[in-house]
Amino acid sequence: MKTAGKTNSPEALQSLLKGQLFDIVPFGVAVIDRNMNIVTANHNFEEYFGKREKQHCYEVCKGLQEQCPQCNAKYTFEDGKPRVSDERGVDFHGRTCHYVVHVAPLFNDNGDVEYVVEMTTDMTETRIRQREYNLLFERVPCFVTIINRDFEIVRANEKFRNTFGDARGKHCYVAYKNRETTCPDCPAALTFKDGEERVATQTGVSQDGKETHYVVTTAPLGRSPGEVAHVIEISADISQVKELEKEMLDAERLAAVGQTVAGLAHTIKNLLMGLEGGMYMMDSGLQQVDPERIAEGWDVLQRNFDKTVALVKDFLSFSKGRLPVLKETDTNALVTSIVELYRDAAKKQDVELIHKKNKQKLTALLDPDGIEACLTNLVSNAIDAAMTREEGGARVTIRNYESENAVIFEVTDNGCGMDWEVKQKVFTTFFTTKASKGTGLGLLTTRKIVQEHGGSIEVDSEVGAGSTFRIRLPRERLELIAEEANKANSN
Repeated sequence: MKTAGKTNSPEALQSLLKGQLFDIVPFGVAVIDRNMNIVTANHNFEEYFGKREKQHCYEVCKGLQEQCPQCNAKYTFEDGKPRVSDERGVDFHGRTCHYVVHVAPLFNDNGDVEYVVEMTTDMTETRIRQREYNLLFERVPCFVTIINRDFEIVRANEKFRNTFGDARGKHCYVAYKNRETTCPDCPAALTFKDGEERVATQTGVSQDGKETHYVVTTAPLGRSPGEVAHVIEISADISQVKELEKEMLDAERLAAVGQTVAGLAHTIKNLLMGLEGGMYMMDSGLQQVDPERIAEGWDVLQRNFDKTVALVKDFLSFSKGRLPVLKETDTNALVTSIVELYRDAAKKQDVELIHKKNKQKLTALLDPDGIEACLTNLVSNAIDAAMTREEGGARVTIRNYESENAVIFEVTDNGCGMDWEVKQKVFTTFFTTKASKGTGLGLLTTRKIVQEHGGSIEVDSEVGAGSTFRIRLPRERLELIAEEANKANSN
């Protein structure tokens, strides 16, 4: 049975190192003389570049016929100093390779550099990955920037440079928005603070002065989980989406006008027929000297005249097309004022008026006069509907709250409710259930104001159970309309 030899003596250790270390180090090693010939090389070097002793290093490593213009081995022979450099060469199979080479001197007994040792580490795969990363960074179809803790842009990709210009070294708030100070609620600042990802919708100014809308995601970059040295900002350009939203708002407004004109023509036709009928009865009564028929015809004329006056007044109110003037509004206070306005009138009709307030203060960009007109109309209609309840307990409830980044107003009654056919007519024609007392323009006006806010109005109803009218105002659309109004005012 063999036993391991002892290597406790320095001489034995030196012998082992000389015999084995040269080949077991995890990089290629070649010894080069002053003529740039490879004197000897280890196993890793020969696997990479081939067994090429007594050939010039520049032939073996780079496939050149003459010495490299910037030869680190030459410089080390001259001054005896070690060097490190990145090199590009050709491996044993003729493939381009990248490697890091460390050059160190070997001195003789006289202190002269007799040989140099070149130690090479293969970086080909690393370079390929770097190139792929750089290509991805540059060509990704988003704005990508890396910023430091001073909010200076360290690096920006091609799409960012094409849109906002070369911004390296600039503060991000200058490059993106031409601001002089950091942005309020800056997502990057929050990421620097807690290391969490953030998402925000922002508006910047491109290098040609155009507004650019984008959704930015910020993420931490650091060498350890608790360290955030840099933040990467990846922004998706949504300018076209914003433009489509604006076009959609305009289309909705035009559609409302078209439906209104169609309904108006139909209503006017009915009024004219009523007036013609009254005139015919008057004429025939005069010809026949029939006082009763004359009185009946006059009554028809009077009723249709009153309808015409009411229609014209309501339509004048409806036709005030405009961009709403939005301002920060307390929705709790807005609804409370309407409840106070109608509380006594509802009480006289034995209808309980309830306001379910939002527990927290809820503000939103609104045209308070416009939304008040909408809610006033809905509450008035709801009180009339609740009065149709045969048993007691007539009730109207108003709620205001926020859901899915939208401001919601609800007006609910427990009156007679509506069937499917009636619900389909509510917002599409000059529809009224109040017979001669209504023109049908109230809900059309409400819908028009809501659409001017970029919102929608819907109704849930069940026969015998009551109805709920719901106004939904998305905050993103309100912000877009506020921007439009600001532009219009500045022009």
